[in-house]
Amino acid sequence: MDRKRGNGDGKGNGGPGRDETEEERADRKWADLVQELRVAQTGVQILFGFLLTVAFQPRFEELSQTDQTIYSVTVILGAATTGVLVGPVAFHRMLTGRRLKPETVSWASRLTMLGLVLLLCTMAFALLLILRVVLDDTIALWLVVAMVVWFVVCWFVLPAWTRATRRGLD
Repeated sequence: MDRKRGNGDGKGNGGPGRDETEEERADRKWADLVQELRVAQTGVQILFGFLLTVAFQPRFEELSQTDQTIYSVTVILGAATTGVLVGPVAFHRMLTGRRLKPETVSWASRLTMLGLVLLLCTMAFALLLILRVVLDDTIALWLVVAMVVWFVVCWFVLPAWTRATRRGLD
């Protein structure tokens, strides 16, 4: 049986890197993605579960209308984040056995990136809500901005920078 092999780009050009077929590469990337999703989903589930309990606390009624709006937006963002990060599981389940693993991995990866962006937004709004309750509004806003910058650097800038600098080494 003659199988296309190569550097993992699915083109079988024999360059440096992994010696795997397009299907083997898709299987490996799917396994990697599932592990990443487990980490993200656990954090989102804990955060979302906490958010759902806030409205049932006696002090919730004492929150200003602005804080209740921030809470509502945060819950919607948390639900959207959960939906997007569970999306790859549904995508995989509906396409399993249809010989579409590379496409499934590609779409699941896109959904995961969207989930990270939504998680960033959810975290920002949750922080804003909590910090507005315990600090001055201006200080709370500046701290949230600082944390958003931190998340963007850790989650997006550093990986993009590493990829860009690595590209020059290949």
